[in-house]
Amino acid sequence: MTAPSKGLRKAKEYDWKDSNLALFGSDTEKNIKKESAQTEPAWKGAGSKVGLEIWRIVKFKVKRWQKEEYGSFYSGDSYIILNTYKDPNSKSEELLYDVHFWIGRYSTQDEYGTAAYKTVELDHFLDDKPVQHREVMDFESDLFKSYFEEITLMEGGADTGFRHVEPKNYEPRLLHFKGDRKRVNVHERPRSRRSLCSGDVFILDLGLKLYQWNGSKSNKDERTMAVQYISKLKEKRGKARSETLDERRVGDSHPFFTNLPDVPVDEVDCVPTDNSLPCIYRLQNTGKLTFTKVQEGIPLKKDKLDSNDVFIVDTRVDCFVWIGKGADEVERRNAFGYVHNYLQKSEHPYIPVTTVKDGQSCHAFDAALA
Repeated sequence: MTAPSKGLRKAKEYDWKDSNLALFGSDTEKNIKKESAQTEPAWKGAGSKVGLEIWRIVKFKVKRWQKEEYGSFYSGDSYIILNTYKDPNSKSEELLYDVHFWIGRYSTQDEYGTAAYKTVELDHFLDDKPVQHREVMDFESDLFKSYFEEITLMEGGADTGFRHVEPKNYEPRLLHFKGDRKRVNVHERPRSRRSLCSGDVFILDLGLKLYQWNGSKSNKDERTMAVQYISKLKEKRGKARSETLDERRVGDSHPFFTNLPDVPVDEVDCVPTDNSLPCIYRLQNTGKLTFTKVQEGIPLKKDKLDSNDVFIVDTRVDCFVWIGKGADEVERRNAFGYVHNYLQKSEHPYIPVTTVKDGQSCHAFDAALA
């Protein structure tokens, strides 16, 4: 992080029109073989036991993310997340997998393109067993969120972070707690009084001094999560002290405000109203690729799927790429490129995308179809 005047300068947001995510499922994928995946040092031991593993993309390289930072993501980075588990309803000891690539709001084309490419490689490494997912910051799937007690979204990239600096040398940061009893989200916000809002809770982190500011209309779940978050920070830092403040009882002369400049901040982007209907599309190779709508409206019907082709199932909350067992190589290689272009033109371009192979178990996909 940088000084406030620089820290409020908005980074370049990713431009999906320039995205090289076409690598995911394109001709490039055809050339990714398990043999090459075996040479990737990051995959050593990956998926060998039940649990969560996370990697960050650093200059085209896959680097393991520290376990103590699991649940914290930088908006300028892209990550790969692998969840290894066993079917709780089966006596089988077989290991099952979900692999996600997560795209930060300001991650570069190269970073999220590499994350997508390497996700395919990891899939090959694990014998094509994983269910693959694309996750976009602020639009994560319920499955992704279930892996963490809380998700903290930080400004910048991890290389600019300050987590390994002594607390007394930390650059101040402002954390925003917003949500309900189902889930409270934690975002870093520009360090300005104008970031505050009465409906939520904020923590001003000064390293060895922590202030929890409770908005007058904030709920108990937001306040409880903030208390727990401060407790964890104090445990890590040892000598850190905290103070809880009520919006209605704290004046402008309090150190909370003297450490919070009154400077302009970028407006939060509004999510447009989505008036589209759930639908199913068929991707078929008849000498040339055709992309045809086969159903619109609910309930979406499972009998619309045909194992000879690839189908896109868009619920408006999640999007699934279903790959039939008999789908040819051209359909398979172009499936993700088509869903990417389709979503880019839709009113919900950032929803989670899950690739499901015919016969593969995926609870969310099964629940989406009647």
